[in-house]
Amino acid sequence: MNKNTKQSGVFSLFKGLPLRRILVALFLLQILLAVGLTAYLSIHNGQKAVNEVASELRYEVANRVEQNLQTYLSTLRQELRGNQNIIDVGLLKMENLATWESYLIKQLEIFPDAIALTVSNEQQEYLAVEKLNDRQFLLRKADKSTGYDLYTYKIDSLGQRTQLPEVIKNYDARSRPDYQAAVTAKNFSFSQIFTPLTEPTLLISASQPIYNSQGQLLGVNSTLTHISQIGDLLQNIKVGKSGQIFIVERSGLLIASSTTEEPFRLQNGKPIRLAASQSGNFLTQASAKYLATKFSNFDEIKSLQQLDFSFDGKRQFLEIRPLKGELNVNWLIIVAVPEADFMGQIERNTQTTIFLCLGALGLATLLGIITARWITQPILYFSTATKDLADLTNGEDSVVIVQGIKELEVLGGSFNEMMQQLRKTFTAQITKNEELELQLKQRTQELQQEIQVRINSEQRLEKHHRVLAELANDRAISEGKLETAFKVITEKAANALEIERVSVWLFNSDGYNGLRQRTKLQCISLYERSKQRHSADIERNLADYPIYFKSLTSARIIAVTDTRTDLRIQELWDELLEPKNIVSLINTSIWVGGEVVGTVLYEQVDIPRIWEMSEQNFVSSIAEFVALTLEVCARKSAESALREAQEAAEVANRAKRTFLGNMSHELRTPLSSILGITEALQNEVYGTVNEEQRQSLNTLESSGKNLLELINQILELTDIESSKIELQLAPTSIQGLCDSSLSFVKHLAFQKNIQLSLQILEELEPIQVDERRIRQVFINLLTNAIKFTKEGGKVWIEVQPNSTNEYIFFSVVDTGIGMLSDDLFKLFQPFVQVENSSTRGSSGTGLGLVMVQKIVELHGGTVHAESQLGKGSRFTVKLPWKKV
Repeated sequence: MNKNTKQSGVFSLFKGLPLRRILVALFLLQILLAVGLTAYLSIHNGQKAVNEVASELRYEVANRVEQNLQTYLSTLRQELRGNQNIIDVGLLKMENLATWESYLIKQLEIFPDAIALTVSNEQQEYLAVEKLNDRQFLLRKADKSTGYDLYTYKIDSLGQRTQLPEVIKNYDARSRPDYQAAVTAKNFSFSQIFTPLTEPTLLISASQPIYNSQGQLLGVNSTLTHISQIGDLLQNIKVGKSGQIFIVERSGLLIASSTTEEPFRLQNGKPIRLAASQSGNFLTQASAKYLATKFSNFDEIKSLQQLDFSFDGKRQFLEIRPLKGELNVNWLIIVAVPEADFMGQIERNTQTTIFLCLGALGLATLLGIITARWITQPILYFSTATKDLADLTNGEDSVVIVQGIKELEVLGGSFNEMMQQLRKTFTAQITKNEELELQLKQRTQELQQEIQVRINSEQRLEKHHRVLAELANDRAISEGKLETAFKVITEKAANALEIERVSVWLFNSDGYNGLRQRTKLQCISLYERSKQRHSADIERNLADYPIYFKSLTSARIIAVTDTRTDLRIQELWDELLEPKNIVSLINTSIWVGGEVVGTVLYEQVDIPRIWEMSEQNFVSSIAEFVALTLEVCARKSAESALREAQEAAEVANRAKRTFLGNMSHELRTPLSSILGITEALQNEVYGTVNEEQRQSLNTLESSGKNLLELINQILELTDIESSKIELQLAPTSIQGLCDSSLSFVKHLAFQKNIQLSLQILEELEPIQVDERRIRQVFINLLTNAIKFTKEGGKVWIEVQPNSTNEYIFFSVVDTGIGMLSDDLFKLFQPFVQVENSSTRGSSGTGLGLVMVQKIVELHGGTVHAESQLGKGSRFTVKLPWKKV
């Protein structure tokens, strides 16, 4: 823009004032306006940019923290949900916690965030496994075998246990907060954050109540993790130069922070929760106090809040985001960013601009004072040009050209230089803003990509869970139909993983005892996804692939990303892998009855594949379904064989009963006649008999009665074995039952001068038994005790209930001849008598103790014998003590 200076009557309004003062005043006023407007625009635009960047940064950081927390918490949910699935398919049972031990240890190896896994049931049993490091674990156990006291064991890398001295008496896991929270919620839930007694830290547990198909509570499965792991997540997130992240509960207590500060302090060696307003970090403390002033209660914060406040004269930006979605997890994510993190460069640019403007103002003022007396009209032009300078968004370059006056030419040149400098500064500011907007756009795209990756991962997990649920309900698997079940498993696994080939291989077995020899692998089912084809009958021999066979039996999972370089499967490359272009594979071992019986093989063609942890977990579950199918098939075969054996036994039993019934009739009739005739002869009905004849008749009568007793016992034993006898259960006095039994054998004891006695507690409640049968048991035991006790000995009955009053023990004890421990197993065999020098002359049928055992077992009890040669014997009858 070119303008020429001309004289005019503009200054006629300033008559009476010195022209120099008017020119200087007007010149200064215009320069001040230009500099002020430039400084204002620079500061205003800089502050606006700071606010926008701070807002985006806070939102991005809070969103990232929330995603990490949701991922962290959902991992615990997935861990417990996997345990629930295993319980549902019957692989683990809440009634037998002893089978959980090895499984919980494996779970701790799979889920590194968990430090402990516990399971407890409604029977007051408790089992917990805590990870000390990668090779050592702590086992805590309380059940019936420990008297419900909590014992602690240390398990080393070899699985060896070492009991620790710590024992907690009468431990009841049902009073623990995680157990009660899960029972109250009736679903998956988190406990409140708590401090343990054993170490200075904060813990949180996730619990899953376990119900049976009738909705009855069986117990609770819980996992425990350190809150410090949340702090580690926060420390990995960068928030500007000095920004911070911390998480608090609605009560104001600190949960975790991106600083190194612990969320608790030690008092007398115990951790005490720390409120955020009491934090040792000044920014955390100031932020918490400001929020306490802003909101009377943290429960008022229902949605995202973006705030700012002043701390030590400096502005601080805050974002508060509630974390919801999990039961008992109602936390606040707070992101604090100092304004100074963004203002450094902007303040330096603003200072440079102001200094340049001030320098230009000083120079212009000096030149105005010097040249004011010589210049009149050119000053007006400079004033007009200065007004144009205020609009820097105008793309036109204003150039001042003054001719004829050297000083004004210099002034015009200086003015042009100043304007160019201001425009450069303004242009640089616009460029900086555009760069910030571009960076923000790029970061937004990165976040969207991360979100999409997470969505894809969750979709894969959902697909895996759906396939596992379908397999759990598949009829072929539940019925043990191997061919159909394996076809279903391989096809569903291939489709779920989107993999070309899935196959099931089993080791060859010994034809005589069914043991796996592991000298040959046989393909039972192979599914090719691209051809949708099932096939089988492929073999691999140990002699051809010894390294591969060894790898299958030494590792549960063999995950290979590149088949060309992995030494474990190099033997397969030339002949099997390279021709089919199999570039990645994964093997999972099939375990049945504690041994490896085969493997499930997954083969990827063309494109190499990195096996994610979720995929490895999925293929492990598929291997468990294969093992389950094999177990069901074996059980079905065993059940079929058992039915055939039972049918054969029933036929034999019926034949035996028919034979014994016929024989008893055929034997009893002549035997009764013999005994009748013998009795008549003894009574001298047919004439007198001498002493020798009487002894022969006595022998004949004794032998006949023994034979008749033997026949009756055989028939009664047969009735018991064939379940023909029905017990006549009724409330029976324990004292009366024992007294009547002792009275029955009193004459036998009197003949040998044997002392009889009864040791029993007073006022015992009646027992529900068949009185006649149980009295027969006691009489048989007492008769045997008297028979094998020398004259002057002792025989007595001891009665003692157990600690829970569920059972009662009756012991018949004698001081007789006793027997060797090696002979005890013969006692309850029919027609067998233990013989030694002391018993060889004793008579008996060998059926008395067999009858005792059968009658006690009909009552749901057991018989146990103890004896020591030369010191006596003890026979103990254990019966259920049902309160009447």
